[in-house]
Amino acid sequence: MFPLHVTLLVLLANVALCQYYDYDYQPVSMLGPSGPNCNTECDCPINFPSAMYCDSRKLKFVPIVPTGIKYLYLQNNLIEEIKAGVFDNVTDTLRWLVLDNNHLTNAKIEKGTIDKLTALEKLLFSFNNITEPIIPPSKSLEELKMMNNKLSKFPSGLLTDKENLTSIHLQHNELTSEAIADAFKGPKKLLSLDVSYNKLKKLPAGVPNSLEMLYADYNEIDKIGAGYLKKLPALRYLRLSHNNLQDSSLPAGVFNVTSLVELDLSFNKLQSIPEINELLEQLYLQANEISKFDLASICKFTGPLNYSRLKHLRLDANNITHSDMPPESANCLRQASDIMFE
Repeated sequence: MFPLHVTLLVLLANVALCQYYDYDYQPVSMLGPSGPNCNTECDCPINFPSAMYCDSRKLKFVPIVPTGIKYLYLQNNLIEEIKAGVFDNVTDTLRWLVLDNNHLTNAKIEKGTIDKLTALEKLLFSFNNITEPIIPPSKSLEELKMMNNKLSKFPSGLLTDKENLTSIHLQHNELTSEAIADAFKGPKKLLSLDVSYNKLKKLPAGVPNSLEMLYADYNEIDKIGAGYLKKLPALRYLRLSHNNLQDSSLPAGVFNVTSLVELDLSFNKLQSIPEINELLEQLYLQANEISKFDLASICKFTGPLNYSRLKHLRLDANNITHSDMPPESANCLRQASDIMFE
């Protein structure tokens, strides 16, 4: 059996690599006959009458949603607009709204649509053409996905009352650090924030201290504020690969926090191994400019109870080889099962 934290790590990695959400979707042929309380454009299986499947039908508009529908699947269509009134029957009952992979813009989403959904728990809006986030009034919102859009701003205050929001995915947009300043202050239960593939020059400000996963790969981040991670005592997974980090832009000990389990700093411009905490388990430093193995950055002291918990350390594609490891490394890295130099 694997330890729980390893199992969780694998699960999170799989989730991070997935572009599409698993909607508990079944092919129409497997849904069975449709019930009478359904729009003719869609299917509402008798054995799951609270769901309406309207996906992959070349629809150009959102059909009127009948009373009793809680889960609405509209992904993989040609939807260009949402007209007022289509959600009037489910304003306080619709829980899931899936609109991934359509042609929606902000201008074609009329008032009296998403802005009336007070019970929504999941809003999946990826692979569209919106430039500003669409946020429902629901205080029950738990998951927000707006990947692969054209978001260029995320005004502060939009999430102020979203106390149940745990997951935000905004990767592959056009967001800058200024555009998301204080955008994430509201959700007090936020666990996961992914802002990878944007135009950030620094990590997002004002994120809640509940955060456990922060992914900001493929940005333009060139510095991290002193004490930034100290304000996030629950943070376990931090990914900053493919940025512009240099030794001179990192305050001393900025990554030396006890909560971190995984730290990814690969594909940056680091010339030395940054100081880390002994409790860190996964460290990725490949494709930097590191030329020295400074063991003190990993283990301040070495003894029976003082050693690194690192299990995986990647140093490949640097200016360093296995022969650069000092002799006492074996005692410091006694739990490491994988150290890569090439």
